Amino acid sequence: MIELNIEIGKITLNNPTMLAAGIMGSAASSLRRIMSCGAGAVVTKSIGLLSREGHLGPVLAEVPGGYLNALGLPNMGLAFLDELETLSNDDDRKPIIVSLFGNCPDDFVELAETFCQYADALELNLSCPHAQGFGVEVGSDPAAVKAITNSVSKHVDIPVWVKLTPNVTDITVLGQAAEKGGADAVVAINTVKAMAIDVEGARPVLGNVFGGLSGSAIKPIAVKCVYDLYGALTIPVIGVGGISNYEDALEFIMAGARAVQIGSAVARNLSVFEDVAVGIDRYLSTKRLSFEDVVGIAHKSY
Repeated sequence: MIELNIEIGKITLNNPTMLAAGIMGSAASSLRRIMSCGAGAVVTKSIGLLSREGHLGPVLAEVPGGYLNALGLPNMGLAFLDELETLSNDDDRKPIIVSLFGNCPDDFVELAETFCQYADALELNLSCPHAQGFGVEVGSDPAAVKAITNSVSKHVDIPVWVKLTPNVTDITVLGQAAEKGGADAVVAINTVKAMAIDVEGARPVLGNVFGGLSGSAIKPIAVKCVYDLYGALTIPVIGVGGISNYEDALEFIMAGARAVQIGSAVARNLSVFEDVAVGIDRYLSTKRLSFEDVVGIAHKSY
């Protein structure tokens, strides 16, 4: 496997790819499988204090350019600790980033203190677009982003990442709030609010009416968000949204991302992590560039 050794604060990845939250991240067995497929790190399913069944179906629909989903943050709550303990004991495991969601600082602090023992970093989900009372309903307010981030960062000794929503006028305001709150990195972006209608049934396709759009259709949005955040922040930016090959990943890296997360593409290609890492390594070798040379290089063209 390619060894690029990418540093994101205190965490070192052997390549710049990670599993994104919400995809094959709810069990130790599936996370272990993703590690074996070449991911440099894995992000778990978002976990809350209480177990949730999520929204009534349909919760997922394929649309041109990607997928619509409105799962509603289903998770096993604190019982997920057992899965993490199993995974953390593996000798050859990759870094584990635990995704957390809540609706107030106290919720996030309790979750962070509970799960930090088995995590290499925490990713605060302040951006899910379709779960009432959570995600974007909290994370679109800069003051709330700062307060939640600050509360968590003061109570744990591991890195705290904040996953940002694109469903706002200016994502850099949220990124700056996270940085002021003590975030070690930001992750951009979560899914984009969207919906589809079944014209034969004359009704929304999803049971929740609307959901979040992921896949290649949102990549240009995500690249622009990363580009803007890189210019506005001093902490690392991690890019996510529509990546399925090494060229996609390089767009994010050139926009300023130090690493990328991959989600929807896993549905069709479990080897996507290794494919992307190999492609980036070949590109760097051909161009005689280092990884650091490429991070944010698109900003230097103007």
